[in-house]
Amino acid sequence: MKTEKVKDRIIRVASDLFYKQGFNSTGINQIIAEADIAIGSLYNHFSSKNELLQAYLIKEELGWFNGFEDHTVNLSSPKDKLLALVDYRKKLQDSTNFAGCHFIKIISEVGESNPAISDFVKKHKEKQKTLINDIVRELPEQESININEITETIFLVLEGALVVSTINKNTTGFDHAKKIIQELVS
Repeated sequence: MKTEKVKDRIIRVASDLFYKQGFNSTGINQIIAEADIAIGSLYNHFSSKNELLQAYLIKEELGWFNGFEDHTVNLSSPKDKLLALVDYRKKLQDSTNFAGCHFIKIISEVGESNPAISDFVKKHKEKQKTLINDIVRELPEQESININEITETIFLVLEGALVVSTINKNTTGFDHAKKIIQELVS
């Protein structure tokens, strides 16, 4: 069995804690205790809790986009990819027991008090929107549609489904989102 590197263990433990109990409610001492490391080990890898938060968000972003790529690797149709995006978001929500989006949770907690983090979250959501836009541009009837409007609508429908799913603790919102997106791209 491969031994987990200390830095990876710190990020994993901090990620779990930040997501489950929030950034502000997670203390450095709790991370150190749960990662089973010395305080010096933490500071050898991260100069601050904020730097650890950035590592968490980078990890989550890479996981999000790699996961979507894996989820759609065998799909070639842009319509199928857009519908698979709904299924992917639904799967992520279900896998977290409807705990919500890592990025929305962090931005709602830290707001504009941490510009580096709020900028990262905004850029992450823009990357998601760019992904949608790239897929919409592949649609065969793109000459007859407003690509930016369709992109914005799909993005907002998915984000809305995520919020509704988090509140209601079910995936019904994603089922409705899928129907709306199907109608948009048919």
